[in-house]
Amino acid sequence: MPLPTRVLRRARRIVLPLAVAAVLTPVLAHAAQPAGAGRPDGRALLVRTENGWVRGKATAEGRQFLGIPYAQPPTGGLRWRAPQPAEKWKGVKDATRYGNSCAQNAYWAPGYEKQHTTEDCLDVNVYTPPAGPAGRERGTLPVMVWIHGGANIGGAGRDILPDTFARRTHTVVVTLNYRLGAQGFLTLPGTTGNFALLDQQQALRWVGANIGRFGGDRRRVTLAGESAGGSAVCTQLASSGSRGLYRAAIIQSGDFGDCTGATRKKAVADGLAFAAKLGCTEPATAADCLRAKPAKEILDAQKGTGPDLWRYTVGGRELPLQPADAFTSGRASHVPVMNGANSKEGLVFAYDGFDRWGTPLTADAYPKTLTATFGKETGTRALARYPLSAYDRPGYAYAAAFGDHLFACPALRTHPRLAGRGRVYAYEFADRTSPLFASLPQHADFDFGATHAAELNYLFKPYARSAHLNAGQRALSAQMTAYWGSFLHGSAPHATGQPTMPEQGSRPGRVLQLRTAAEGGNTTTAGLRAGHRCDLWDTAP
Repeated sequence: MPLPTRVLRRARRIVLPLAVAAVLTPVLAHAAQPAGAGRPDGRALLVRTENGWVRGKATAEGRQFLGIPYAQPPTGGLRWRAPQPAEKWKGVKDATRYGNSCAQNAYWAPGYEKQHTTEDCLDVNVYTPPAGPAGRERGTLPVMVWIHGGANIGGAGRDILPDTFARRTHTVVVTLNYRLGAQGFLTLPGTTGNFALLDQQQALRWVGANIGRFGGDRRRVTLAGESAGGSAVCTQLASSGSRGLYRAAIIQSGDFGDCTGATRKKAVADGLAFAAKLGCTEPATAADCLRAKPAKEILDAQKGTGPDLWRYTVGGRELPLQPADAFTSGRASHVPVMNGANSKEGLVFAYDGFDRWGTPLTADAYPKTLTATFGKETGTRALARYPLSAYDRPGYAYAAAFGDHLFACPALRTHPRLAGRGRVYAYEFADRTSPLFASLPQHADFDFGATHAAELNYLFKPYARSAHLNAGQRALSAQMTAYWGSFLHGSAPHATGQPTMPEQGSRPGRVLQLRTAAEGGNTTTAGLRAGHRCDLWDTAP
């Protein structure tokens, strides 16, 4: 259904961004070590990859190897083509600094105040925990490969710093860059359109070939991501090209729109219209014509384009079926999945669509806004289900409807679909006291609560900034890290003294809600579908 252009475009931009007791014994033991314990010596900072030597750096949390190429720069004749493996280099490559972010336009997240035009960006960053006894951990640690969010038009692997998470869970974490916007998603005659998808798969192949040299086990890779990164994980589950490259998956707030991609017919039509804006009007030569354009021209042409333009393309070899259809038909990866969303996802989108610009949603405008967003019939029904009398301000009412429609109910629909092809564990992050995400205005007159991306503060350091957590929030952070860490180690997600995250095959419909002890603590519930009015949204056109 059509959404107001301003609301949805700005909403998508904010999508940034964006441990079995036996298993957890080593995890908790390492978490209890002093931060600098086991710091590697100079030799451990030199690692020989298949392409050449890299030198990383030691920190208080372990080791970091940053900006390692996993593919050749997708420039010139390699634009809008499948990524090619990185070339070998001589000598030792410095891996103590991040590489370039992929080409993207400016927005207000930290570090993205200016347009980035560099296309030499297909890098990975590797974070390892402090070294244990000499040589005993080589190639044995679980690995998490993280795909960043950013609405498919922004962000980079550097957006989260997972070094503390790697130490506490005793895992290796890899973050990656992939092509964005037109560079990653444009579909033209003779091209696949899924270049971002192929980039992510090439990064996974690099991990399989090299991660043992950093202490990781290539047979124990979990693919994870949040927001657009979570949607990418959802899509990779449906893509045969990534099968065998990971053994488990984590989807965080990534089920929006049921992970639906664009049909090839629509994607090609949209791609040709975009090419025409740049003077490339002949379908047969449009791709070659665009390859000759500077990155800045392509980025400038992206400004003002609709948010649905940059999606994965369905109907080709890389993605033959919509993810939801692949799940229900059993034609998806049969790996364990942890899937969830946040209880108040829509708050940040409501703020960004109205209050950020000094135009808060009014009571008079509320009914028309619902019908403009969801269509006349569904909007009218939503008005009765989300009455203004139940909320402190109209923006909060709109946020509840928007979040339930776009995130909460799609996640709840995805659980049973996934359960049909393997184990799936369900959670909802519901800490309404959560500190603000780093890209949000820190002094806004707005209650963001457990909004989109808020859970990242409890797991990582978004934009390399540690959130200021009180004692209760620190306890929840430790519990969430244990849930995620135990799943990475191959068990059902659990934390000491807390309920185990429900598995949907044996406990269908039950979801673990994550809260601080002061807000009721972690509990399982079967009432989320009713609480999020999914009877309305599951039948909405």
